[in-house]
Amino acid sequence: KAIIKAIRLLEAKALNEPHERVLGMDIDNGQSASSTIMATASENISSQMQEIDETINILAGGIQTLNDDTQRLSSESIKLQSSIESLAQYIGSLKLNAQEQSSFLDGVKPNQEILQQDVASLKQKIDDLQYVSYDGTLTWKISKFHKNRMDAQSERQTSIYSPPFYSSPTGYKMRAQLYLDGDENARRTHMSLFFVLMRSEYDAILVFPFNYKVTFCLYDQTPQQRHIINSFRPDIKSNSFQRPRSEMNTASGIPKFFPLAMIQQDGNPYIRDDTMFIKVMVDFGDMLKTLLPYALSLNPGLPMHIQQPLLPEQAAISNSNDLETETIESSVYLTSPCKVANINDGSQHPNHPFCKL
Repeated sequence: KAIIKAIRLLEAKALNEPHERVLGMDIDNGQSASSTIMATASENISSQMQEIDETINILAGGIQTLNDDTQRLSSESIKLQSSIESLAQYIGSLKLNAQEQSSFLDGVKPNQEILQQDVASLKQKIDDLQYVSYDGTLTWKISKFHKNRMDAQSERQTSIYSPPFYSSPTGYKMRAQLYLDGDENARRTHMSLFFVLMRSEYDAILVFPFNYKVTFCLYDQTPQQRHIINSFRPDIKSNSFQRPRSEMNTASGIPKFFPLAMIQQDGNPYIRDDTMFIKVMVDFGDMLKTLLPYALSLNPGLPMHIQQPLLPEQAAISNSNDLETETIESSVYLTSPCKVANINDGSQHPNHPFCKL
């Protein structure tokens, strides 16, 4: 409207200017000249008016086009605003779903860890059942020795447990604990081997404190059979040997069971095919110390009812022969008081290299 108003003003001005020029002319020129000028001015005015009308029409058409574009853009803007609002709502719902899924996953993760622990525990129980013993002895096969040793050195897992074993089907429940890189004062110098008394369903009718000699044997896997044998008697005042009130009592045993320097030697006879064998034997019958090497050198593949009669026969032989010298030559004792202060049932062997370690 403002543009049209301006054009109308220009039109009026165009009409007035020729008229003013005519009035300003010399009247002496006469009527003829005046008529000619008026005719010429009239023609100019008509021509200008026609041009102005055409311009007005063009501008009016442009204005209409602009109005149409304005309406179209306004409509599109409304649609876009509606789309933006819908998209914002959709994004909000996506964020909410993402938060819900994140919360769900956060809840699943602990459950997954618990499930993995349960599976590992169940697997361990199944493995334990495969190797269960009910005669007070355990032959413990330790596979992946070097991996377990590296785990101990890096402190990812400083110790490993043997499967449980029993003194009888209704007897004591026990296991061994091995520190492959040593424990406390024996750290990085010796392997530490301990005996663990466990809680069982028959503890109420068993005798406590536990007071039976425990013998450990690290097997020499070569025909020489120079096994490492070490024994200790429980301290009945220690909580380790009272009736268990939790799953396991505190472990007790021999911190400096075997020097790591010997394990690290190439070709040592105690590690073969990355595997170590340890035997744990609880002596419920006060076996003679001199019979231990013989008992531990018996073929583990023999049934117990075959092995047991052989011990009295060997005891009878030992009464007539000096068997101790022979057994020391075939087995290495680490039970002397010169090595482990709490072991008081071994004899000293000051000339033997192991007693000086």
